[in-house]
Amino acid sequence: MSNKLLLTGAAGQLGTTIQLHWPQSALANSYQLHCCDVSELDLTDKEATEAYLDALAPDIVINAAAYTAVDQAEQEPELAFEGNEKVVQHLANWCRFHESKLIQISTDFVFSGTADSPYGPEAKAEPLSVYGSSKRAGEKQLLNLLPDRSAIIRTSWLYSEFGNNFVITMLRLMAEKPELGIVADQIGSPTSAHSLAQVVFRIIELEEIGIFHWSDGGQVSWYEFAEAIQAISLEYGILETAIPLKRLTTAEYPTPAARPAYSVMDLSKTLQLLKDDPLPWQEELRKVIAALRKH
Repeated sequence: MSNKLLLTGAAGQLGTTIQLHWPQSALANSYQLHCCDVSELDLTDKEATEAYLDALAPDIVINAAAYTAVDQAEQEPELAFEGNEKVVQHLANWCRFHESKLIQISTDFVFSGTADSPYGPEAKAEPLSVYGSSKRAGEKQLLNLLPDRSAIIRTSWLYSEFGNNFVITMLRLMAEKPELGIVADQIGSPTSAHSLAQVVFRIIELEEIGIFHWSDGGQVSWYEFAEAIQAISLEYGILETAIPLKRLTTAEYPTPAARPAYSVMDLSKTLQLLKDDPLPWQEELRKVIAALRKH
């Protein structure tokens, strides 16, 4: 098997989930999977990245590596842009000269959140934060350098049983605190890393290019998401007792980085491709909490 696929950010939650599902994917019959993380390769180092890619010569790169510290990015914009723009530039340049493909994972944070209906892939990107701006800058690099051999997959509110995410944080806080305040006026769509991994596989299999949106079915506030996390975790015995959850406004819970108030994305282009509807976010959450129970 000579075809090679490189997964960057392999130790992150999406990278870990992709590796988990890889052996059962159709791609495993056609590609050797190679994984790297920051411990093996600093993607912000152009020369090191080019040397690594020259030695491996991948046919496809899935870039799941990113600078994701949304609030910290406000204090260190250079690091955010290095991780989210420069890295994409390095990968896209190499892929351009070697006729390889690049799949880039992006975010709902490229939108301003002022819309009142779901954002389509061609909707105007107006990021509110350094993190959102850096991810959008990475998208632009890809669209400029490799428009005919790349796909951008934007996702939102990503979680899994791996790494750091809202579900893991909520479970820890719900076990530690007597009560919890959760923002109730930001609306979006949770996405399981498991469903996203399957969409990444399908877009590669179908050799699609362009911008795609993916989240699980439905829209919800962070407060409602937290309510569901608590209810399902009590049912599965991960939490022993319920604690009161209090609705907060964004104004009552200020953060260094501004968040979009509404970041629901229009999935119709991706669904047309997959010929399948997403599972409701509650069902995907149930699967992840069941997996956490086994950990």
